[in-house]
Amino acid sequence: MIICKNIAKSYSHGGRQKRVLQDINLAINRGDRVGLLGRNGAGKSTLIKLIGGVEMPTSGKVIRSMSVSWPLGFAGGFQGSLNGLDNARFIARIYQREYADIRRFVEDFTELGKQLHMPVKTYSSGMRARLAFALSLAIEFECYLIDEIILVGDQNFQRKCHSEMFDKRQDRSLIVASHSPEFIKSSCNKAVVIHQARATMYDDVHEAIERYDAL
Repeated sequence: MIICKNIAKSYSHGGRQKRVLQDINLAINRGDRVGLLGRNGAGKSTLIKLIGGVEMPTSGKVIRSMSVSWPLGFAGGFQGSLNGLDNARFIARIYQREYADIRRFVEDFTELGKQLHMPVKTYSSGMRARLAFALSLAIEFECYLIDEIILVGDQNFQRKCHSEMFDKRQDRSLIVASHSPEFIKSSCNKAVVIHQARATMYDDVHEAIERYDAL
């Protein structure tokens, strides 16, 4: 389970405090697939980063009793001077996994070939997304965080990504920020609407989409 307890997040902006999230109380159970809906700037990405531990809340706390991925789509997770395989080795060491197994998966899944021997700072955003996606799948987390739908590469690669995340790992929890109500409707069993710094959980995805459309 993941519990957001009285979460608030503020940033300093122009000498003032800008409140992005306020009094966020959510519980995500094992197997829940939760879509985050909200207009631009509503705080979807911020909530994803707080749940993933990339950022800390201004107040409140996040309680995690299952393993949680880093946010897919987050660009700050790699050491740019290291190549793709060295980053994979580092991740394997942190999560105490066999590097050889992770390397085989990354090489096969990313289809990056010789680029995996190049520094990550030379990668395009699509290449970095491929590497992040592959490493997250290789670790086998209990809950995956996705900050916007990652559509990289050609259609065959997109289908492979969808199969790995949404078909082969149907038993995992998922928290995904998206602007696409259709995706939320087809892939999630719950939804959270973020509006004016507050978040409301809906067990009925259709009801959440109606609320989102009315904003």
